[in-house]
Amino acid sequence: MSHDPLFDGDRVLLAGLAGLPGADAPAGVLSAAAVREADPDAAPPEIRTLAGEILFVSAAHRAGLRRFCAANGIPPRARPDVWGDLLEPFLDTESTHGGRVATLERLAAAGLDADETARIRERVGPLMAAYNAVRWDWSHLGLADLLDAAFGTSVPEELRIPQRERDAFRAWATAIANRADGERPTAP
Repeated sequence: MSHDPLFDGDRVLLAGLAGLPGADAPAGVLSAAAVREADPDAAPPEIRTLAGEILFVSAAHRAGLRRFCAANGIPPRARPDVWGDLLEPFLDTESTHGGRVATLERLAAAGLDADETARIRERVGPLMAAYNAVRWDWSHLGLADLLDAAFGTSVPEELRIPQRERDAFRAWATAIANRADGERPTAP
């Protein structure tokens, strides 16, 4: 789900962006005026739009994103990685009891109690287990990985989100990513 952008003055050209739900970017063009903030240091780097979309940039373009933001007055903002914490159990590693407690505390600080965390993990569990059985990632899974698993081809088709449900799923997942800002998602 990461894009290889072309930064062109006050706009970003992102192949495959056209038609993305909520994106204010016809034909794959995102103007700097439509960008709320960015995090070049996130994994992968993020662009957050005024329309509420979270777009991911390939890490190879981290420096270009940083220059684009500086040139266009786009504020950098690091946010808590809610999906990184939610997807931690699906990493190809084992965490300690203290690590699991710390993760649950960060999720609680973002407004997700233990019951909601369990429901979310149950919902995405089969998808993420299949995804990471192929990837074997032991350090980080986040929203970009969830969307790649849900819409990509690396997991069996029966586990992927059906085409007719993708907009709702993406909106649900994005709303959860924004929980640290006090927003409350509704399940699709």
